[in-house]
Amino acid sequence: MYAMYVSTSVEPFLENMNSQFYLGCAVWAYKGWVGDFYPQGSRSEKLLQLYSDRLITVEVNSTFYSLPDRQTLERWAKDTHPNFRFCPKFPKHLTHNGLLVPFIEQSYQFLDLISSLGDRLGVVFVQLPPSYSPANFTDLESFLQALPRDQYQIALEVRHGDWFKAAAGDRLNRLLRKLGMGRVLLDSRPIYDLPLGEAIDPALAAPVKQERRKPNLPLQPVVTAPFSIVRFISHPERNFNIRFWQEWMTYLQEWLAQDTQIYFFMHCPLEERSPHNAKYFQEMLEKTNLSVPALPWDRLAPPPQQLKLF
Repeated sequence: MYAMYVSTSVEPFLENMNSQFYLGCAVWAYKGWVGDFYPQGSRSEKLLQLYSDRLITVEVNSTFYSLPDRQTLERWAKDTHPNFRFCPKFPKHLTHNGLLVPFIEQSYQFLDLISSLGDRLGVVFVQLPPSYSPANFTDLESFLQALPRDQYQIALEVRHGDWFKAAAGDRLNRLLRKLGMGRVLLDSRPIYDLPLGEAIDPALAAPVKQERRKPNLPLQPVVTAPFSIVRFISHPERNFNIRFWQEWMTYLQEWLAQDTQIYFFMHCPLEERSPHNAKYFQEMLEKTNLSVPALPWDRLAPPPQQLKLF
């Protein structure tokens, strides 16, 4: 008996689609997805192409730690569909070394580098450390004003608790609106609002506890630019996310009606479940008739079938 496998393929993704909603995950090269999200036997050099056959955007957290060269960025662009978007994070050595103004010139160099992604470049975001407080507002204002915001979509994520108090938060939002910059919305409630003991599968408690290293900050669903980034830290147990996803559906309906471009990134303490949580959320959006584009994932041919030859 021999086995013959029918290969999968994806129809060309719509090149002229002008999407206002982009759904993706935080990584693409996660080897634990091979055999599930990716076909069994997928090679490392093919994972980005396979990812873009399924989802339409990705956070590029790797730029937080090290920078790729231009040739790598150009290859990333070639490996993805025309409607695909990368959202790189500013490097850690620029944002986590005290004041920001001394790093303006290096920030320009970083932006020039990632421009090698061409039209695959989405929103670039600055993530500030928990130590960077509203006491540094003058430094932050000078830094953001100096960035070439007419050439790039730039968003900001703050993590010091005082930024979420009324006075400092309002001041920050006014600045971002004036500059046309987005505010990154981090939603970590699914891993904080539920006691660890509530997990149906006890094995999920450990990764959720580890993920609680991410800041437990209040959600402030505010849009300050024609675009926004949502970073949703989903619980591995899908049902625990439903009420939060339903809340996000209300926000998305309002923002998309205002032609706001939304990048929604699905994280999960168990990375194996991030893509499937994203797809489930997509299905929820489609069932409520929100105007969101179909995922290229839906265009894939059925999974390989084993045919018996006698």
